[in-house]
Amino acid sequence: MSDTAPDSLIPYDEIVQEALRAVVGRVLGQVVASGGTLPGSHHFYITFKTEAPGVEIPAHLHERFPDEMTIVLQNKFWDLVVEPEQFSVGLSFNQMPAKLVIPFSAITAFVDPAVDFGLQFQAVVAEEDAPEHDEAENDGPPVGADDGSNVVSVDFGRKK
Repeated sequence: MSDTAPDSLIPYDEIVQEALRAVVGRVLGQVVASGGTLPGSHHFYITFKTEAPGVEIPAHLHERFPDEMTIVLQNKFWDLVVEPEQFSVGLSFNQMPAKLVIPFSAITAFVDPAVDFGLQFQAVVAEEDAPEHDEAENDGPPVGADDGSNVVSVDFGRKK
């Protein structure tokens, strides 16, 4: 018997990533179905790659967040639309309204601090030496790192 696992011909890592991203779509879809308001104290921090294919954000935000950005969906958001491959939402940044379109494949983290729940995903775009950027400042609560015990991180490393 060998100690190394054989390379899989089934892309389990991609299948799991896709299924977990579907959780985000389903949660956002439930928000839309309930009239566009979050129940109770739920709120979401959504981190995504700004360079991922299909991401649409205003130029001034892309300049400020050239690699990755975190948005907060809590009180001040509007026009949330969930489609099978992406969602769009209106947010305010320094009192300036903006519409963002974010494919689920661009999301790298989803956190609901109200219930200590989080998901982390593998990046879809190639990792490069990205410049440092400021934290997101859409008009919502400050984004804080939470060491939630319910964070699910999936990272399938391929052995060669």
